Formats: sequence, C-alpha cells, structure tokens
Amino acid sequence: MAVVYLRKSDGMLEELGRTEVILNSLDPAWIEKISLAYHFETVQHLVFHVYDVDTKFHNVPVKTLKLKDQEFLGEASCVLSEITKQSQSLTMSLHNKNLQVGLRDLGTLTVRAEESVASRTAVEIIFRCSQLENKDMFSKSDPFLRISRVVESGGSLPICKTEVINNNLNPSWMPLCLSMQQLGSKENPLVIECFDFDTSGNHALMGKLQKSVADLEKLHKERNGANFTLPASHHGHEKVLKSQLFVDQFCEKQQYSFLDYISSGFELTFMVAVDFTASNGNPRNPDSLHYIDPSGRYNSYQQAIMEVGEVIQFYDSDRRFTAWGFGGRTYDGTVSHCFNLNGSPDGYEVEGVEGIMAAYAGALHNVSLAGPTLFGQVINRAAQIAGQSLSYNHCKYHILLIITDGVLTDQQETMDALVRASDLPLSILIVGVGGADFTQMENLDADHGIRLESSTGRVATRDIVQFVPMREVNRGSISVVQALLEELPGQFLTYMRTRDIKPRTHTPP
Repeated sequence: MAVVYLRKSDGMLEELGRTEVILNSLDPAWIEKISLAYHFETVQHLVFHVYDVDTKFHNVPVKTLKLKDQEFLGEASCVLSEITKQSQSLTMSLHNKNLQVGLRDLGTLTVRAEESVASRTAVEIIFRCSQLENKDMFSKSDPFLRISRVVESGGSLPICKTEVINNNLNPSWMPLCLSMQQLGSKENPLVIECFDFDTSGNHALMGKLQKSVADLEKLHKERNGANFTLPASHHGHEKVLKSQLFVDQFCEKQQYSFLDYISSGFELTFMVAVDFTASNGNPRNPDSLHYIDPSGRYNSYQQAIMEVGEVIQFYDSDRRFTAWGFGGRTYDGTVSHCFNLNGSPDGYEVEGVEGIMAAYAGALHNVSLAGPTLFGQVINRAAQIAGQSLSYNHCKYHILLIITDGVLTDQQETMDALVRASDLPLSILIVGVGGADFTQMENLDADHGIRLESSTGRVATRDIVQFVPMREVNRGSISVVQALLEELPGQFLTYMRTRDIKPRTHTPP
C-alpha cells in the first residue's frame, strides 16, 4: 500500500490519501487515485510512503489501518510541478526514512499525475449593446457586463465580467470565453447585468436580463437583440428598456488548461530586474533595503527573488535565468537603466535561483546606487527577448519580476512599453519594497477592469502586470509570492487562447 502526504511549511506531513492494498506483489500497480488541488503559486512538496500490510489486516478498510503496525518499505519525495511536466509521470528511488539509499535496493516508485477536468468545451461570445440609457451627468456612461449563473437555491453566482468601456452607450466588448464547468449546462439560466462603472465600486445598474447559453446562441443565429429590463421601483411590473443586448459572435471550442500546456512541453522562463536607486539607502547600513545581513536573514529583495524563483524554476528545463539591475552607476561610471547583474558585458543569464542571488550580492559591491527610477528600458529589453523567442519557439512564456522601492519617474514611457508588450508572451510581476507611496504602481495593474492606454491612445490587448507591496502582504498569512503568482496561469492562458496556440499534439488523459 502507498500513502501520500503533503509536507506543510512547518515540516509536518498532512495525509492526502492511501491506495488500496495489492496482495503478494513486488511490482504493484495501484488503481486508487489520490486527488489534491494544484496550486501554481506554491511549491507543493509531496512525500510517498510504501508499506507492506500484514496478512491479518487484509480485510480491514485501508483508511482505518494503523501504519505503525505495518512494515515500512521505503519513501520518496518530489514537488508536484515535477510530475506535471512533459510525460506527466516521475520515477523515484525509494529510500529509508533517514534518507539513506543504503546498500539494499529498495525499488522504485512511479507516480503519474493527470488533471481531472469534467469537460474542455467552452463557448466564446462577443457581446454588444445598443442605446444604453446614460447614467452620468457630464459624460456618457462607462458600461461593463457581469454574468452570473442561476443556482438551484434560487440565488445567482457571478462567473465573469467584461472590461469597462469608457464613454460609450453602444459598446462592443472583447470576446468572453466561458467553460462548461462555469456555465453548468447550455440550458442553465444566466443573469446578464449591465453596469455603469464607478471608481467607488458603487456601480449603477443600467439593465439586466436572463438567458441561457442556448438562448444566446439563438440570438446570434437570428441576429436579434434582447431588451434589458430594470426592476420596478414599487411592486409594479419591471420596466422594459429600449436598450438591447446583441451576440455578435458565438462559437464552441476546446478550452485547454494551464496544465495541458505545461504537460505538453510549454515552459516558463524567469527574468528579474533589481532597483539600484539611491533611495534604497547605503547597502552598508543595516537600515538599507539592500543590507545583506551577516546572520543570513534575507532582505526584501532576496526574499522576493527566492520566493518567485523557487516556484517558477520547476517550469524551466535549463534553469538559466536573466538577471538585470537598473538605476545604478555601473562598472564604467555611467548610470544605467538596464545592466547585467553579474557584471558580464555580454552574458545576462545566470545559473538557477542561486546564480541570481550571487549576482545580486556581487553587484552590491561593484555598483553604486544612483537614480532615477525608470522601468521603460528593462521592460523593452524583456519584450525584445520575448519577441525574439516567438520567431523560433511558440512554447516559451516569459515572466519578468521587477523589485523596486520607488516612485516611477517615467510613468508614461513605462505605460507605452507595457501596452506594446501586451501582445507578447510576457507577464510582469512588480514587488514594491520599503515604505514609499505605490499608488502609481497600482495604476499599472489593471485589476479594476480599466486597461492601460499608451500616449498614442492604443489600449493594451490584455492585463500583463501584477503588483504587490511587500508590506501589505507581510501583515497577513498569504506570502507575497502567492499573491503575485495567482494571476499568472490566467495571463498565460489569455495569451495562448487569443492567439489560438494549442498544446502540442494533445492526447486527452
């Protein structure tokens, strides 16, 4: 029998499940599957124990077996993301509890992981509205749609919303992709509400209607609109409005998951850029954000590099990472806004997360802090690398981690760079360290539904920025990294789906 555990952050083992007992076999292949939730944003350490169950317990349910009464045959451990890679299986040597492989060969354990997905079918819909009633005094409304599924209890559960379109009473939104898991079924009623966006969060209802997916498909085929209604103010009938909802596109498609791509050989590559501006404080002073503590305690920069790198390294086969600095006076005496952290004139790649940490510590001795805080060059350089990879490899997605203590001096240039980069296989994670006012950074992260716009009026094709201030997250229990990485699989999927890039020769499990 095999027992599967999750090793928690305090080192304790939490049992996830047990296989059945296979009698009289030294080459067992177990049928019982163990289910666990896959969290991209954390490193999930798994431990497997194999036991020989004594004959007298063969009719006892496995869940009630006392493990101390069984003979321990060996253990193995790995990280979940190591199994979800290309072959979706991993073979490990079993060893004793004290990690000795020992003289005796204890055999091997092969673990296979597959995603349990009820259905990969999804529908892609483009919604448009006409003749919405204006809710604003001095300009036109800023509409967005919210779609909810009606649940059995009679309430409704929000499942998605569109982006906000400013100043428009006849808006047409970007395509929405809804999976059958979200929708329930084609017959399940959906509530579609149109709101006028308000920065306070107090959005005004402009109209609502109820339709199933099958109804929406019919609206598309017949090219008809459906009228919005507003609830009556006093016990009367609801008010039918002139404003209408149209379905400009409706198509069913296969929707692949993040793990479908990863297990077919797609990779994430990691780049990091560290802020060397003077506002960090002299690295020799203990109150500097760049102070390296002789006791080995990490500063905020080291902590962010370690935590993000630890998760992403498992998705990159060569584990060669790009490491830059910006805002520092480099080896030749000039201030640079994108220099190689390892000091090499031509090579910006280092080996593994340890390589980034070593290059960072070395740069603190060789680079003097300067300024101002400019992101534009670093983002453009990352975009250039992501763009070049497109010409020979569609299976790489790039992640740039920018760690900064300061207020941006080139906000418009940064926004222009981000809008250009939104077409590339790139996501940007920004960690704010220290006590500065990070309001600007929050504006780069389009979480509230308003997309970034460049100086020429071009709008970002998708949200590629995720910002977290270290101080806020440190107060709670969730780590900085989890808060940062949660949105990454979604950003990866939006990129792949909008370009119709499919996993390599996908064989469904």
